[in-house]
Amino acid sequence: MPSLPPKPSPSLLKEAWLFFFVLGLVMLNYPFLVIFNRLILVFNIPLSVLYFLVGWPLSIVVIYFFSLGLSVEEEQPWDALPRNPEAES
Repeated sequence: MPSLPPKPSPSLLKEAWLFFFVLGLVMLNYPFLVIFNRLILVFNIPLSVLYFLVGWPLSIVVIYFFSLGLSVEEEQPWDALPRNPEAES
């Protein structure tokens, strides 16, 4: 039977959510918006529009995979798994 990955601690999950939240705020605020607000066309699309068209779905995908990992944790109760006493010694 393959071994399961270690159970992530609740504090690690909170830190990850906080990191992604702050990253999303930073991406939608002054420094990054000014960086991408140029009169440059990429595939005939303004750079600022392309930034939103790529950045927003990318952030949604990151949140989706993060929540997918949380749902896997809920489906497999880690503490209810049978223990192998030979592996502990």
